[in-house]
Amino acid sequence: MSKLTGWWKNRSSAGKVEVYTRWSFHFFVLVEIGSFGSMAFTVPDPASPGPSAVAVAAFLVVCAHSVLVGYLSSRALDGVTGRRERPVRLSLVASALTAAVVVLFLCLRRFGVMEATVAPGLVLGVSCFGCGSLVLTLEKARHMAYVPLAAAAGTAAVVGALGLPPTEALGYFVGMLLTCAFLAFTCGFSGWLLRTVYELDHARELQARLAVAEERLRFGRDLHDVMGRNLAVIALKSELAVRLARRERPEAVDQMIEVQRIARESQMEVRDVVRGYREADLAVELEGARGVLSAAGMDCRVEFATAARELPAEVQSALGWVVREATTNVLRHGDARSCLIRLTDREASGTLTLLVENDGVAEAPAGPPGSGLAGLRERLAAVDGTLHAGPAGGGRFRLRAEIPLDARGVEVRA
Repeated sequence: MSKLTGWWKNRSSAGKVEVYTRWSFHFFVLVEIGSFGSMAFTVPDPASPGPSAVAVAAFLVVCAHSVLVGYLSSRALDGVTGRRERPVRLSLVASALTAAVVVLFLCLRRFGVMEATVAPGLVLGVSCFGCGSLVLTLEKARHMAYVPLAAAAGTAAVVGALGLPPTEALGYFVGMLLTCAFLAFTCGFSGWLLRTVYELDHARELQARLAVAEERLRFGRDLHDVMGRNLAVIALKSELAVRLARRERPEAVDQMIEVQRIARESQMEVRDVVRGYREADLAVELEGARGVLSAAGMDCRVEFATAARELPAEVQSALGWVVREATTNVLRHGDARSCLIRLTDREASGTLTLLVENDGVAEAPAGPPGSGLAGLRERLAAVDGTLHAGPAGGGRFRLRAEIPLDARGVEVRA
């Protein structure tokens, strides 16, 4: 059963909306054939009790039109999602075929081959589904609004040109305008919704990437501030030492000693910068995770029950990196709607536990495991900690980091 439903659960929100939208338009093909194409068989054949040749031909024409419109809708959805260009030529072919079929049915109605009760249903059915698929290929809303109006006016003009009563032309105009406008709005809204969902999914991915890029920029800026000035001083003093050495001046030795001192100070400052980059403050990371996940539209609950404990810097750094990596994974993978981050300690076992659990996770991984969890295990191993990560059932993923309190000298504050 998991394999049968995995194709749906393993998709993102945007992918699920796309599947639903595509199959809705595929179902329109059957609706056009079953609801409107079957009307052709109501045309009687005076010579035999079965369907007439005109009825069979009209039914086949509706079937061909519905298949072409369904294919155009599928290609138009590819254009909406950005996979390929919008099918302009195909839309022109479908529009021309729709207009030709409408004119054909009206001519059959005019010369008495098709009854007056049958022709309107066939004309309205072919026109509304043709207008709906055409709207999907358009980008601007005002252009979409012109499609039902043009279809209604064109049909009324053909009815008038064929010499049919004005009341019938007015009926065609009103009926075409209402049905085509309804389906045009439905198709246009579906395309807009699908495009918006993909844009939101892309924006969430960019948000995670920007968070990483901002951290790298901060590190680069700090490193430049530290090394830029010191390297400039080293360059000047070494140049001065070269000049003094060429003149055999004893001050060259003093200048090189100064260069050596500055180089050592620079090395220490760089280590401080890297240490600050590699160490993560636990409280800051917890609040940052709450803010980022909430901004992404998730219900994030953070429970921090160890505020009265004095955690060592190395423990805070290790757990802070766990929170940071887990938050990134929640944003990038799956389709989470809720997330729980809980930091507790067990007095009986003497263990500090960090739990991160979220929903919306596919049962089967989409690709090979990354190196993030392996890096976390290395950081936790430095403080005698362990990391357990994997599915927790029900489409949830659980990450649990445990650090023994006594092993790292964590004591309860009096």
